[in-house]
Amino acid sequence: MFLPSVHAETDEAVLLEFIRENPLGVLITSIESSHHDFLQCTHVPFVLDLPEEPGRSKPRLRAHIAKQNPQTKAMIEAVDGKPPNVLELDSEVLVLFNGRHDHYVTPKYYVETKPDTGKVVPTWNYSAVQVYGKLSLYYDSKTPETSTFLAKQLHDLSEHTERSIMDYTGGERPQPWKVADAPDAYIALMQRNIVGIEIQINKIQGKHKMSQEMRPGDREGVVEGFAKLGGDAGVALSALVKERGELHDLKKQETKK
Repeated sequence: MFLPSVHAETDEAVLLEFIRENPLGVLITSIESSHHDFLQCTHVPFVLDLPEEPGRSKPRLRAHIAKQNPQTKAMIEAVDGKPPNVLELDSEVLVLFNGRHDHYVTPKYYVETKPDTGKVVPTWNYSAVQVYGKLSLYYDSKTPETSTFLAKQLHDLSEHTERSIMDYTGGERPQPWKVADAPDAYIALMQRNIVGIEIQINKIQGKHKMSQEMRPGDREGVVEGFAKLGGDAGVALSALVKERGELHDLKKQETKK
């Protein structure tokens, strides 16, 4: 990921919260295989586990994907011959998370520079976080380790997505769906057809590319342009451009002190 300082987010807590708010990640692996592509990716929602005590361990990501997924087969092939139950890939994996809203930025929004010099070009505003880490694979649902991992994974993921994304929290809101609402035999069948994934986060990086590099008048033009665009994306991006621009200006002022 290209990380110009004007766009880079360096606060790890902010980056981790971004993952919580945008749990759908793209798992990317590079695995030598005689049957499957070297580079593969899967879109999958993740659960984020933070260390219980600061300094004791690193944050981790948890997920599950289909056992018939070619990426899964390549991973199992890569660890073939190692002790069963929980298998660790030798090479690191990459997981990419994108923000909910992104959009093309027309040069017409640059109301300061365009009339002044015309030296403007289109761009695209977006937010993203990427994670590098070591992956452990829980692939045999008959073993206690994998069975326990998958049961916790399914429970925690449904809890997070039902409550945080759907806002099903009970009371005046609808009750969240629970894994226990489905028949036990059905869940057991589902677990036999998935594998568990746990990734220890070794490096996390991210950026908010929200027109921070532009002149104040141009940024204000982008804020107004997205606001007039309307819809969820327009409103959200207008607020993000304003927020990130103000943070950028504040940091510049603090640097000059």
